[in-house]
Amino acid sequence: MSVAFIFPGQGSQSVGMGKPLAQAFAPARQVFAEVDAALDQKLTRIIWEGPAEELILTENAQPALMAMSLAVMRVLEAEAGVDLARDAAFVAGHSLGEYSALAASGALSISEAARLVRLRGRAMQESVPVGIGAMAALIGLEFDQAVAVAEQASEGEVCQAANDNGGAQVVVSGHRAAVERAVEIARKNGARRATMLSVSAPFHCALMQPAADVMSAALAQVSIKPPLVPVVANVSATPLRDPAEIVRALIAQVTGTVRWRESVRVMAAAGVSKFYEVGAGKVLSGLVRRIAQGAQITSIGTPEEVGSFKAGWLYGEINV
Repeated sequence: MSVAFIFPGQGSQSVGMGKPLAQAFAPARQVFAEVDAALDQKLTRIIWEGPAEELILTENAQPALMAMSLAVMRVLEAEAGVDLARDAAFVAGHSLGEYSALAASGALSISEAARLVRLRGRAMQESVPVGIGAMAALIGLEFDQAVAVAEQASEGEVCQAANDNGGAQVVVSGHRAAVERAVEIARKNGARRATMLSVSAPFHCALMQPAADVMSAALAQVSIKPPLVPVVANVSATPLRDPAEIVRALIAQVTGTVRWRESVRVMAAAGVSKFYEVGAGKVLSGLVRRIAQGAQITSIGTPEEVGSFKAGWLYGEINV
């Protein structure tokens, strides 16, 4: 049974996440402390105590979610003996989760990843003035249909498919007026649901070009190592190991579509039948179930879930 470890993106955060894990396991505490030190900020206090309004700020939510994912991963390594190089076929992450995947696989250090996602979150937030951009979820339209809706709605403005999440769930992003037009067009074209999302910026569209430029400069100063296991890139849905290709993918990801449906299918087609969602929430578990029917998917984010994973892993329930 081939295994992939996958890492969630923004939206999965919640106040208190990771606190029970840190109380139970020293490796988790060490990860949160390392992120705090890298950012020169007591981010852990915000994660565990809130307020929620502060945690959901993009520049806080992104490193917080990365810290949560890596805390879980380090606990799995220490408690269950997980070795990605030996045990996993792929890693992948949804949007900012790609940075978690890279850090988990050794391509980036935890400190480097924390600083990059903090910069990424801040740059994405500052790329577009508040109120200018928007995002919307189109449910019940296949990807090609959603792309056609976005093109029709653009009318000279930006309106792009930002996330292809699978299961006929596509998120569009761009200028607010264009996204609002897309919602109306989608409803008229048979979407089961088309709703505006409560987000702070229009992620993964051309309006994020200033943030892409910031990340291009920042990544030029970072030494990315070949990951221990191939990382399936969001923008290409292809497994990458070459550091130069990884850098190009991370830059393109800021303005490009998160091709999650294709990414999961690539892993499934390569033989992955067991996915582990590592970190906060269960969003990716739901998406994988709709994309790779028949695959097993397990979320790991609490001490109890770590215990269940450990029991199965050590007693041979899971074999690569």
